[in-house]
Amino acid sequence: MAYNGFPYQPMGYQQQLGQMQPQGQQPGQGSPQSPIIWVSGETGAKAYMLAPNTTLPLWDSENQVIYLKSTDASGMPSMKILDYTIRNNTPPIQEKEPEVNADYVTHEEFKKFERSIRNQINKLKKEEKDEQSS
Repeated sequence: MAYNGFPYQPMGYQQQLGQMQPQGQQPGQGSPQSPIIWVSGETGAKAYMLAPNTTLPLWDSENQVIYLKSTDASGMPSMKILDYTIRNNTPPIQEKEPEVNADYVTHEEFKKFERSIRNQINKLKKEEKDEQSS
């Protein structure tokens, strides 16, 4: 028989639960847990059961991943997956400036090259004129 969607619990059920708790622990207090909960991959994180209205980080023992698993008031789970990286104490490597090609010409060499090209063009034009006139 159910009452408001919850199974019927006989009188004294809560008292029995209280007796099952270890000595020295107040009802309502959770047992001390390890600060890190390890799971085996995403499958392990999905299978990890949480009480309603709870959010816990679950650390993947196989990858550098943290699963942030939450449940709403009805116990419906949701999960965010966070990748993490470990930083070194060494400063990041800066990209090197591109090396300057040592093959360059001076302004004087360029002017000399330019004159040479112009002389060759003029020579070709003159030869072309001579051929047309003959």
